Amino acid sequence: MTIELPYIERPDDFPPVEQALVAPNGLLAFGSCLSDELLVAAYYQGIFPWFNPGEPVFWWSPNPRAAFFLDDLKPAKSLLKTLRKTRFTVTLNHDFSGVIRHCAEYSKNRPSTWITNEMIKAYENLHQNGVAHSTEVWLDDQLVGGLYGVSMGHLFFGESMFHRATDASKVALFYLAKHCANAGFPLIDCQMPNPHLMRLGAKEVSRREFLRYLYEYRDKKVPLNFWSSQDLTNTYRF
Repeated sequence: MTIELPYIERPDDFPPVEQALVAPNGLLAFGSCLSDELLVAAYYQGIFPWFNPGEPVFWWSPNPRAAFFLDDLKPAKSLLKTLRKTRFTVTLNHDFSGVIRHCAEYSKNRPSTWITNEMIKAYENLHQNGVAHSTEVWLDDQLVGGLYGVSMGHLFFGESMFHRATDASKVALFYLAKHCANAGFPLIDCQMPNPHLMRLGAKEVSRREFLRYLYEYRDKKVPLNFWSSQDLTNTYRF
């Protein structure tokens, strides 16, 4: 059986997310563009792009998807010790380009990457427009970990993370979680469920439940300067 996916050229081309395929889980549409307008419209509806180099831009809305529910998210005891040692300096929106480029690097544990140059440029544009954000982890003035993603109202949609020092990406996640919880965010979306996310504390959430959160929180206003470049290390304690 041949399945024809909708082709996306404009923000109003996205079909209802309920039309996404069951297999592969959440595949909704395809296109050839990653404009700011398309990306903003996609995240606003609970859709995100994910594709490999040389492929069209595939758009997804999986069911279930994974999320960190901030009221329940607790660091493991070993990580809590690391968080309390203040070995790292943790910043917000201090080096977005550095974070996304580190996330795109090849390594022994990451032999391929979906973060293409086109993807990097698109999310850097979103960052410049105040939509995409990063958390950075520093050790001796070296960027050793971080994550980036997109925010809509009181929701954060995580895209990718990296580490060059033990626990550095986890530190970035838990500082971001503290920052978001402090403003009343209910969750951090992490898109496709996988064992690593589940070990960190993510939970599976149905599309219906996720959309309920999306519709309730995507238009809420964040505090003034919430996403301004800042040092989080001395703001939050664990």
